[in-house]
Amino acid sequence: MASDDLKKLIREIPDYPKPGILFYDITTLIKDRAGFARVVDYMTSPYLDKNIDLVLGMEARGFIFGPAMAYRLNAGFIPVRKPKKLPGETVSYTYDLEYGTDTLEIHKDAIQPGQRVLIVDDLLATGGTAEATAKLATKLGADICGLSFVVELDFLNGRKRLVPYDVFSLLHYDK
Repeated sequence: MASDDLKKLIREIPDYPKPGILFYDITTLIKDRAGFARVVDYMTSPYLDKNIDLVLGMEARGFIFGPAMAYRLNAGFIPVRKPKKLPGETVSYTYDLEYGTDTLEIHKDAIQPGQRVLIVDDLLATGGTAEATAKLATKLGADICGLSFVVELDFLNGRKRLVPYDVFSLLHYDK
């Protein structure tokens, strides 16, 4: 199944969540068993020989792909969450958004210094959440081996914020 075939499985919803936005809905992709399996295979293939220890997935859609990829890579899975969602002692990172700030948290003992980490999410847009996750993981001593995304919105230039990292995006959209 080529990337064009996978794109056909993604529903496009105009004017969501606000007018002028074209939303790429992956729920139609992940309900397709062959499409979902192919996405997981494609997203993990660049990292099969990288000895990944942990896959970090950001709330919420990183939770869909992260565990499947962790299984494929024989790695553990770590959730990166919004504040006050994790029960243990956490480390947080606050970052700027276009209209304010946001915060991500991870358990303080989730990553041991030197562990090889892959960061996973469904979408690379402006890169803020991915950059914040990478900085949070680095704060705990992670060796970041890459960031892997299902979709990248190239026109938002989010990859520029991730220059120090190996970034893989399966599907690209120019508009």
